[in-house]
Amino acid sequence: METEIKTNIAETEVSETAASAEAAEAAIPETAVPEPVNACENTEAGKTAAEPEESAPAEPVETMADYDEELEASFRRINEGDILSGTVIHVSEEEVTLDLNYYAPGVIKAADMSKDPSFSLVNDVHIGDKIEGTVIKRDDGAGNILLSCAEAKEVLGWDKLASYLEEKTILSVKVSEVVNKGVIAYLEGIRGFIPASHLALEYVEDLSTFVGQTMDVRVITVEKEKKKLVLSARDVLKEREAEKLNRKIAMLAPGTVLEGKVESLMPYGAFVDLGGVDGLIHISEMSWGRISNPREVLKEGQAVEVFVLDVDKEKGKSSLSLKDANMNPWKLAVDKYAVGSIVEGKVVRMVPFGAFVELEPGVDGLV
Repeated sequence: METEIKTNIAETEVSETAASAEAAEAAIPETAVPEPVNACENTEAGKTAAEPEESAPAEPVETMADYDEELEASFRRINEGDILSGTVIHVSEEEVTLDLNYYAPGVIKAADMSKDPSFSLVNDVHIGDKIEGTVIKRDDGAGNILLSCAEAKEVLGWDKLASYLEEKTILSVKVSEVVNKGVIAYLEGIRGFIPASHLALEYVEDLSTFVGQTMDVRVITVEKEKKKLVLSARDVLKEREAEKLNRKIAMLAPGTVLEGKVESLMPYGAFVDLGGVDGLIHISEMSWGRISNPREVLKEGQAVEVFVLDVDKEKGKSSLSLKDANMNPWKLAVDKYAVGSIVEGKVVRMVPFGAFVELEPGVDGLV
């Protein structure tokens, strides 16, 4: 008897379930019933799969392996002190939210983002950025993992700084403040010191003019234990000046005509600046005639056109002349002063064996 009752109850439940299914099916409007899809057709535009819509890129297909990887990552154990990497999904003035590929998101408060006082969450962090942070709390009370980007940068930063020092890497930093005998700039989230003597090639009178400026520097001292980081902009500037000088020297060649400016006058000649390259005009190369002092021909600050005689590329020096070889008076002397001609001249020098007579500047004769 008991068996028959159970059987009747089961049959009644099956009947009620079937009736409910029929009623639900009848309630669905015809437009909601999907039509059979042909795998070779594009249902949106009536095109075949061989003619995809250009403006609608294909969605990435997640494989079972991807799913397993994400599932495994979401169940990994996280401890305080771990350094995690995440993608920024939200930015506000107070905090940054990260997708850690974990069941809980990561949160970094503004104060824990950077020690650089010029840093701004809204201006310097964007959605999609990759950020690393050290776990401070596994639960901040709201179900989030609390992180510190500044702490992670300091842990990872010293190793990077050591490699920058070894590889002599040139890096860009922004000066944030003036301190005694120098300025401060942050690199890899770590406070770095630039001595006043390493800010520029020349002496700097007012250090405050560098605040807010971005400059290229090179790491010259890294001491992790003492948390000491020293940077130099001067080393980079000197290297670039040397490169410019080498390029200019490479362009110099005997016979080249250049513009220069007289920097200084000495009893034996004049030093000329050729735009970063020094050159010397010996007194004998200042005139075709005889002169006793360079000041008879030149003055300091004067612009001159010079002829390159020789170049010492190793020392960065060049020998110059004011005399155009094409205007050498001796080229015409044979015709102007033929043998037997009677000419007038000026005695310019007496010697025991005779007298030197100048017929014209650059042409002397011996009596």
